[in-house]
Amino acid sequence: MSAVLLTDKLPYCPGCTHHHVTRQTAKALEKLGYTPFDVVLVTDIGCHGIADAVFATHTVHGLHGRSTALGCGIAMGLPPGKKVIVFIGDGGATIGLQHILEAARMNIPLTVVVHNNFLYGMTGGQPSGLTPPDFKTVIAPEGTHLPHHNLCELVHQAGAAFAARVVGLGDFSSTLAEAFAQDGFSLVEVLEMCTSYTPKFNPDFKLREVAQAAGYALGSWKNEPRPAYRPNFQQQRPSLLAQLKRVERQAGATLSGRVGIILAGSAGEGVQYAAESFARAAVAGGLHATKKGSYPVTVGVGFSAAEILLDPEPIRYHGITQPDLVIITSEDGLHWSRPLWSGMTAGQVYLDASLPRPEVRVPVEVRDFRTPHGAKNAALFALAVVARELQLLPAALIARFDPAAQKSQD
Repeated sequence: MSAVLLTDKLPYCPGCTHHHVTRQTAKALEKLGYTPFDVVLVTDIGCHGIADAVFATHTVHGLHGRSTALGCGIAMGLPPGKKVIVFIGDGGATIGLQHILEAARMNIPLTVVVHNNFLYGMTGGQPSGLTPPDFKTVIAPEGTHLPHHNLCELVHQAGAAFAARVVGLGDFSSTLAEAFAQDGFSLVEVLEMCTSYTPKFNPDFKLREVAQAAGYALGSWKNEPRPAYRPNFQQQRPSLLAQLKRVERQAGATLSGRVGIILAGSAGEGVQYAAESFARAAVAGGLHATKKGSYPVTVGVGFSAAEILLDPEPIRYHGITQPDLVIITSEDGLHWSRPLWSGMTAGQVYLDASLPRPEVRVPVEVRDFRTPHGAKNAALFALAVVARELQLLPAALIARFDPAAQKSQD
């Protein structure tokens, strides 16, 4: 059995060339000496996506057309020596074409393996953007008569380190291995056949003949070597950690447990900026912090809210099911947060003095958040007031985002 695969019994339809792509991928990784712990496989929606269950590597299952974007985020966070591989179908590749082209343009260190069987196999056999003009499908029984995208040419022109197109027959593990070995973006398009739909509409189908007739040139294309895109973690991290440790020694946060804060106000009044500033100050004090924003599609009108988590320990889940604090700075925020504060059985509500007092089962503290520094600074001032009163952060850190402190410095 392969060191990269958990089983020899693969879950695809009988005769499907996905079997071959999976085995050739494993063979290529073994040629290069990768262990399962060195590899992250990101799969898309499609028949190929059930490969998650058979690979011994780390696996991530993405949304349709988005596996390349997920792979990019993972690749940018990993050190050299690890390998990110994206499995995607021809449907997902054309849905997520911009992700693929941007990854090639940025030269992000990952490999995209495109399972191109000329149709959407899992959803009924519809044509994709990579379907040849004369290839017949369930909704185009005479063919689409539209030119297909030349994916390898597109990524090559976008700057990919390596691009290749192979027929999914025989041993093409060397091509995959060459792609995996690149320090930068690479793509391998594997031409395949869907045994469930292709024979129904293309009874005389021969994979090599169809590829040749459609102008699917086989081969590989390379660009001049250039640095792979990696955030400069190695240089930034020591100085950043040193800076945070200095701040922690001077004014370290002393929070003893997790605190979940809901900040609810109005669009245009700096709610998101206030929450981000507060979270950054907490991190500078040695705490772990997360921030999530919520606002309507209209963005510039209506409510604006933020969820903030503070914890002296690493945060593994950043949801807030029962807030400890709800801070309300405007009428929009009051209406939006009603389901939250009306259901609270513990914690505390801080309310701007201009608002009607809600009927809640927890203490309500009324403060004037809007008058001292204006509506646009109400959220920022509210966080500073609450943080100071409850000693969530040391005074030196609160001064970083407190409008009152900034005004006095001016």
